[in-house]
Amino acid sequence: MGCGCGVSVVLVFCLWGVLISVSSSTRLGGSRQKFEVNKHLNRLNKPPVKTIQSPDGDIIDCVPVSKQPAFDHPFLKDHKIQMRPNFHPEGLFEENKLDDNKEKSSTPINQLWHANGKCSEGTIPIRRTKEEDVLRASSAKRYGRKKHKSFAKPRSAEPDLVNQSGHQHAIAYVEGDKFYGAKATINVWEPKIQQTNEFSLSQIWVLGGSFGQDLNSIEAGWQVSPDLYGDNNTRLFTYWTSDAYQATGCYNLLCSGFIQVSSDIAMGASISPISSYRDSQYDISILIWKDPKEGHWWMQFGNQGTVLGYWPSFLFSYLADSATMIEWGGEVVNSEPDGQHTSTQMGSGHFPEEGFGKASYFRNIQVVDSSNNLKAPKGLGTYTEHPNCYDVQTGSNGDWGHFFYYGGPGKNANCQ
Repeated sequence: MGCGCGVSVVLVFCLWGVLISVSSSTRLGGSRQKFEVNKHLNRLNKPPVKTIQSPDGDIIDCVPVSKQPAFDHPFLKDHKIQMRPNFHPEGLFEENKLDDNKEKSSTPINQLWHANGKCSEGTIPIRRTKEEDVLRASSAKRYGRKKHKSFAKPRSAEPDLVNQSGHQHAIAYVEGDKFYGAKATINVWEPKIQQTNEFSLSQIWVLGGSFGQDLNSIEAGWQVSPDLYGDNNTRLFTYWTSDAYQATGCYNLLCSGFIQVSSDIAMGASISPISSYRDSQYDISILIWKDPKEGHWWMQFGNQGTVLGYWPSFLFSYLADSATMIEWGGEVVNSEPDGQHTSTQMGSGHFPEEGFGKASYFRNIQVVDSSNNLKAPKGLGTYTEHPNCYDVQTGSNGDWGHFFYYGGPGKNANCQ
């Protein structure tokens, strides 16, 4: 009996020792994670000269333009900020005048934080990153980055390449030439997201290189991403990578790279108003182009032509010269919850054949050629992995130039 009791005592002590060891290592792991998260927050959140509380819960910091995250990059320590591009693409302003005449009655697209204030000249608005934002990521290092292999590869020799990461697309594209920019006016919606680790976006891709480990990409549009932002709001975003989403690049200003010059628009901030089914329609214009003099890639937003800033050419290998493919369209993550296709919507959540006021669209899509002219895309192709889930249909007319409707509901009777 005494022997059995001794074994029990030893066993209890052993178990107690294991519990102490586990709890202390958990505590150590937790404190290490907290340290990493705080270090990352200090790196991202620069001291503001003014702070604006947005109605949607965001905090917008007005940060001096020379103190933004881009200048943490070692190659940008002595960089002289270009406050405006040397050249805009030819044909841009004539088109803007036409748009102004046609759309005087339409409501301009704003960002929600504008209701409570503006940033002054010489500062830029930056959406403050919160602790919970970083904690939703797999690690502080991966926060603000896309997962690998999240690109559409039309006419791919490996059709399953995209599906390995669960990313699905409905896009229009051009290839086989040298491109120096792209433009589109994109219908703005708020698609429903089934799982918090999924997203839905509508964007322009400016691509260079092969679709292997060295892909260069500049991206801009709108997205709904609960994982990145902690809500289901439709937000303006940008992205860049020079190595196929592996170690370089990020969303918005969440790493060093993009240099913002605009005091009006905050990357990652909510867009308002958004379109409603069979009701008012809203859209945003985005232009990305390569300045022929300095070689930097610039971005312009909105019908009023707000120049947001630029990606310095040294960030890229292939795109330091030109792009070889332009894509426009939608992308969602399908995590196959419960082993079935996600019901995360793309665009409006309705198929292209429903048309205006019901399906989402891209209109007036153009490319910038080697002479810095905006041109209609030649040989526009389309691509979607699963047309029963998300589809795309192109067209052209006098008002909208080249356009397409795209999107879908995801899971339905023909998409399981």
